[in-house]
Amino acid sequence: MDPRSIRQTRRSATRRVLVFLGIPVLLIIVVVASVIAHYATTNRGPVSSNPPSHARGEHRPAPGTDPAASEVATRPMPELPATAAQPHELAPRPAGTPISLPSPDEARRTWIPAGFPATSAGALAKLKALDEHGVSGGEPRTYARAYTASAAAGAPDSRGSALWMLLTQFRESADLPEREPAPGLEVRFQITHGLIKGTADHGRFVVVCVLGQINVTNQGQNASSGVGDCQALRFSAGQWRISAGPRAAYAPSAWPGSQESVDAGYRALTGAGT
Repeated sequence: MDPRSIRQTRRSATRRVLVFLGIPVLLIIVVVASVIAHYATTNRGPVSSNPPSHARGEHRPAPGTDPAASEVATRPMPELPATAAQPHELAPRPAGTPISLPSPDEARRTWIPAGFPATSAGALAKLKALDEHGVSGGEPRTYARAYTASAAAGAPDSRGSALWMLLTQFRESADLPEREPAPGLEVRFQITHGLIKGTADHGRFVVVCVLGQINVTNQGQNASSGVGDCQALRFSAGQWRISAGPRAAYAPSAWPGSQESVDAGYRALTGAGT
């Protein structure tokens, strides 16, 4: 059997099992997000123990890469169980004081807001803008376009990012062709929490992580899951871009505001950039 037929058979089998278990197609995204939470936090990649060919070797620093920056980027994040991403009760106390996000430069009218200040909070605001705009609509190619528009030369490929793989697997599992519209389907990513993992190069390099709630609506039904994303950014030529060099370790995914999100260090986001 050729590879394409094998993939189609697997997708059909997955859907039949979910339907047999009484899980509507709409809720597949919750299952997929939970799988991503489990594999990403164990640094094995969201959908396979073998990384895709375009992602292999990205944890190896390129010649000339700042060792301190590489260490911050690739340092493993906390591990969380897959169930942590599913909706459940909130923690009685937050992880710390909220992080106030700055607003973008209104003079720069671009699809992905730009012109955030050269601070760690500015980098966090940039990643929030990138992810919310890129995931909106649930199209992998839209996210890839947003990622590429925000990446420096030599940055990791968008196809190795957790969000790209989530969107791709979601559409495949739900039998939704990547380049065809799905009437009645709405996908929205609302980021409410974040953390600053670390900095290097006098603050010009920073690894930040965001955590939000991805909501899927289809024919009046709703499903939600918590999803995290970490990226390494560098401030250059007056703006934050996804940095060249190794990919940042995958983010832990948790239901925003839950005890698991607190344990992972996620703090609420406030300010003009929210």
